[in-house]
Amino acid sequence: MDAFYASVEQRDNPQLRGKPVIVAWQSKRSVVCAASYEARSCGVRSAMPAMQAERLCPTAIFLPPDFPRYRDVSRGVREIFKRHTDLIEPLSLDEAYLDVTENKTGLATATLVARTIREQIRGELSLTASAGVAPNKFLAKLASDWRKPDGLFVIQPEEIDAFLLPLPVGRLPGVGKVTGEKLVKLGASTVRDLRTLDLPTLEQHFARYAQRLHELALGIDESPVIPDRPTKSISVEDTFERDVLLTETEVMIRRLGEKLWFASRKESRVARTVVLKLKTSDFKILTRSHTASSSPSSCEQLIDIALKLRERVDLGPRQRYRLVGVGLSNFCEPDDVAAQPVLFE
Repeated sequence: MDAFYASVEQRDNPQLRGKPVIVAWQSKRSVVCAASYEARSCGVRSAMPAMQAERLCPTAIFLPPDFPRYRDVSRGVREIFKRHTDLIEPLSLDEAYLDVTENKTGLATATLVARTIREQIRGELSLTASAGVAPNKFLAKLASDWRKPDGLFVIQPEEIDAFLLPLPVGRLPGVGKVTGEKLVKLGASTVRDLRTLDLPTLEQHFARYAQRLHELALGIDESPVIPDRPTKSISVEDTFERDVLLTETEVMIRRLGEKLWFASRKESRVARTVVLKLKTSDFKILTRSHTASSSPSSCEQLIDIALKLRERVDLGPRQRYRLVGVGLSNFCEPDDVAAQPVLFE
């Protein structure tokens, strides 16, 4: 879905159409949940601090997120998917993989299925969606971003190399800033370069991820579309520019808690366990967790729990830390939460 939360707001309020809309709590510690394409033209992006977004786009209209409404619209999109296939793997409220090798409507090609789904979403929900069609999930994901918004991009099997080889390695899933820098040092700034590195060389530098890197460079992804894959956990973490004392971690914990809360709102299930992760300056990892009978009801409650978990860390006042993370786990259906007992205090 294109700029999903912001597009729903613009659809439901005609006065917002054509204007820069940012879905976020407007406070010093908030992050952007979604931005309309009018706001994106100013450089605003999801997960950006709301204050930065306001500086980049001072004329933007800020709206607090309405996740129950977004979930309701997402269910409508899912119902359209179900007309075509039962093999649907949701990634979030606004994104999913579909295996249409065999489709219910008897359409001749995956491209026709994608085109039909997009037309039905537009006609029935007054929203736009972008689709990527490819032989596997990895390539389909790349293709879905290729002509946003309101786009359709197809990668035929014989076109994989022409599409993939010129791409920067940073476009490959799992290749973040650190991995990308390592690859560039090895002389691999594009997928074409990456193909020249043999598997033993990759294993020397990337251990278990080497095999995956090797396969991605070849356009190989054997992972199936798994319907209703349950979420086990979600987490966010960041490394400090310099090692810090425990008392100096609050700002980062608050920022990560905000990002985690935003990410958790994309899930249809709720989490009962909050986890705090810390890595010391000598790379020792420690975690603290809290499981309650109900999930955190607000962003502030989530952050408050994470900060209280920090109080259970006692490695001495001089201990310094290089990384902090906040996570959610123990996901279950919303109706089941109240019935669950407390596991830890």
